[in-house]
Amino acid sequence: MLRIETGLVLLALLVAWVSPKTGFRFGCAIERSLAPIARHRFLSVLAVGVLALGLRLAVLPALPIPQPVIHDEFGYLLAADTFVHGRLTNPTHPMWMHFESFNILQKPTYQSITPPAQGLVLALGKVLFGNPFWGVWLSAGLMCAAITWMLQGWVALEWALVGGILAVLRYGVLTYWADSYWGGAVGAIGGALVLGALPRIKKEPRVSHSVMLALGLTLLANNRPYDGFVLSVPTLLVLLIWVFKRESPPRRVLVRRFALPLAAVLVMTAAGTTYYFWRVTGNPFTMPYQIERETYAVAPYLLWQPLRPEPAYHHVVMRNMYIGEELVGYRTGRTIAGQMMKAYFAWRFYLGPLLTFPLIALAFVLPYGFSWKQISGSTRLLLITLGIFAVGCAFESFYVGAHYSSPVTGLILGLVVLALQVLRKSGERGVFLCRALVACAVTVFALRVFAGSLHIPLTNALGVGLYERGPTSFGRSEIERRLKSFPGKQLVVVRYALTHEPFEEWVYNDADIDDAKIVWAREMDPAENQRLLAYFKDRTAWLLEADKKPPALSPYLTAALPNATSDAARRPQGRDGN
Repeated sequence: MLRIETGLVLLALLVAWVSPKTGFRFGCAIERSLAPIARHRFLSVLAVGVLALGLRLAVLPALPIPQPVIHDEFGYLLAADTFVHGRLTNPTHPMWMHFESFNILQKPTYQSITPPAQGLVLALGKVLFGNPFWGVWLSAGLMCAAITWMLQGWVALEWALVGGILAVLRYGVLTYWADSYWGGAVGAIGGALVLGALPRIKKEPRVSHSVMLALGLTLLANNRPYDGFVLSVPTLLVLLIWVFKRESPPRRVLVRRFALPLAAVLVMTAAGTTYYFWRVTGNPFTMPYQIERETYAVAPYLLWQPLRPEPAYHHVVMRNMYIGEELVGYRTGRTIAGQMMKAYFAWRFYLGPLLTFPLIALAFVLPYGFSWKQISGSTRLLLITLGIFAVGCAFESFYVGAHYSSPVTGLILGLVVLALQVLRKSGERGVFLCRALVACAVTVFALRVFAGSLHIPLTNALGVGLYERGPTSFGRSEIERRLKSFPGKQLVVVRYALTHEPFEEWVYNDADIDDAKIVWAREMDPAENQRLLAYFKDRTAWLLEADKKPPALSPYLTAALPNATSDAARRPQGRDGN
C-alpha cells in the first residue's frame, strides 16, 4: 500500500503540472454540496461520526467482526467482562498458577493490567449490542467526530470537515484501531478533547469548554497515562500562562467558568481512578501495570530506568517473553536504529506518503526566506507540542503500535490541514493537489477494502509495529469454536514446546473462570496437573498441543505426563515454593 500511495501522489503531481484544471467543475460541485454541512458546527461533527460508523458497517462483509489475537486484546476483554459482571476486579483463583498469562494479573486480584477506559468501552458494546466489538465501533466513530470538533477550534470550518473526512478514511475504519480490541481510538478522543478545548477556552471561557478539557484529561489518564501526560503538560502550561496575562478575563469569570468546572471533574476522576487502583492492587496509588512490572518484568517502561532483577517464573514461555522478547525491545529502543524504527512506525500509520505530501509541498510554495516568526502563533504551538510529544515517546522502552501515540492524532491532522490551506492558496495547481489528495485518500480506502479480491498484500498497512511479525490468527479462535459446540463445560490443558512463540498465547480466560464454558490452563508438573483436573472434575479435559501444525486437540489422559521437551517439564522453580 505504501507503493500505491506513493504512485498516486506522483500521478497527482504529474496531472497538476500538465493539466491543473482537470476535474475543476466536479471539485467545485463537491465543495458546494459540502459547504452547508461544514458551516454548521454540530452537523459537521455529527456527519463525520456517522460516516465513520456507516462505512465500518458497510465493510463488515469484507472485514467481519475480529477475533482477539494479541496479548493486549485479551487483557482488555478480561476487563470488559469483569465490568459487565458488575465488578471492578475478580478474586484470585485457587488454580491461578495454571492461568498466568501476559497483560493480566493473578495477584493480588485477577484483572487486566491496563487502565480501565478501553475495557469500559468494550463493556459498553457488550451491554448495548451483545458483543464488545461494538464498543470499538462506537469509539472509532466518536474519535472521528472528536477530531472534527477539535479542528473547528484551530482552522476554518470547511477545513475542519476535510480533516474529519481524512480521519475517517485514514484511521476510523480500516486500521487496527477499528478492527481489533487493542485500542487507539479512546486515546485519540482524549487528545482531541484536550486540544480542542484549548483555543475555545482562550477565546471565550465556558463551563462546557472546561468540562470537555477535563473529560479529555480523564480519558488520557485512564487510557494512555504516560503519553497523555506528555501531551497535556504543554496544553495546561499554555492555559496557566494565559490565566495570568493582563488580557485574560476577570478572575471571577475564570474561577466560575474555568477553574471550578475543571477541578470538579478532575477531583471526581482522581477519586474514581484511585478507588479502582485500590480495588485491583490494594493500593490507591499503585497501578495494575506497576504490579505486573514488579512481578514479571526485567525491562523497565522508560529507557533511563535500570533493568530489574530477574524474578522466578512458573512457566518457561513467560520467561522467554520477559527475558527474551521484552529485553531485546528495551535494548533496541536505546539505539539510534530503534528510535528510527519507532519514528517509521508512527510515520507510516499517521501520515504515509499521502499525508506527508502536503507537508513537503510547503517547502515549494512558501516564499523564499520564510522564517519561524512568520508562522502563526497557533501553528507554532501545535508544532512545539508535537515536538515535546515526540521526545516523550522516544523515552518509552516499547513502541509496539501506533496507539501509543494516539493522543496526538488530532494534532497531526491539524498540521496536515494547515499545510493544505497554504497549498491551496498557491494557485490553481495547489487547488488541484488539495482536491486530488482527498480523492487519493478515497482511492486508497477503496483499495484496502477490496485488497483481498485484488490480491494486494496488506502486511504493512496497519502500522502495528512489533506484532506485525505474528499471524492474524494462530488457531485459537478455531479451536474455541469447536469447543463451544461440545456439550457441557470444557477444560483445555495447553502444552507448549520450549521453542514456542510467546506472541501466540492460548491461555486467557473469562472473568468468572469457574462458570466459563471453556477454561484454558497451562500444563505444569504431574502433581499440579492432577490438582487442576481434580478441581475441574466436572469438565471434559482436553490436551492442546499448541506447537503442532495444525494445533492438535485430543482427550487429556491422566496417565499422560509431560514429555522431556515440554514447557512444563522444565519450568523454573516458582514463587511461593511451588
